[in-house]
Amino acid sequence: MKTTASLILSDDDIQIKIKRIALQILETCLTDESIVVVGIEKNGAILAKLIAKQLEQLSTTKIIQGTVKLNKKNPLDSVEVNLKPSDYERKSLILVDDVLNTGSTLMFAAKYFLDVPLMQFKTAVLVDRNHKNYPIKADYKGISLSTSLNERVEVNFGPHAKAELV
Repeated sequence: MKTTASLILSDDDIQIKIKRIALQILETCLTDESIVVVGIEKNGAILAKLIAKQLEQLSTTKIIQGTVKLNKKNPLDSVEVNLKPSDYERKSLILVDDVLNTGSTLMFAAKYFLDVPLMQFKTAVLVDRNHKNYPIKADYKGISLSTSLNERVEVNFGPHAKAELV
């Protein structure tokens, strides 16, 4: 049986959501000298770069970018971050992923940063599916969806970015 995809967000919609998320981040970090934006590979890292670019266009605040790499099937394996703790210590850190589904990926990535004192820790996602199994929430989100467990959301950040419900 062939499944049909429903467009949730078009490229233009995604760009508007990214700008709104960036503005919300700036509002929360109004007096910060720098903001650390860390994305979970692969799509979360792409989204984090787009948010960081928007932050740089909207503000003179220094933006530090990073990437988190972890096994999404078994997040207890290991977590790798391309930043040193001194890069984000006592700073506001925004952890970014494309879709928040069960919360496991975001939770295990967040756990990595909890050993270092931060000014504040926030999370940002493009799509929040409202199926969390872990006590983590998105502080900044592009869109919230109530979907069935059988459905999945696919985000494509290609030349014509889109988010679809499959």
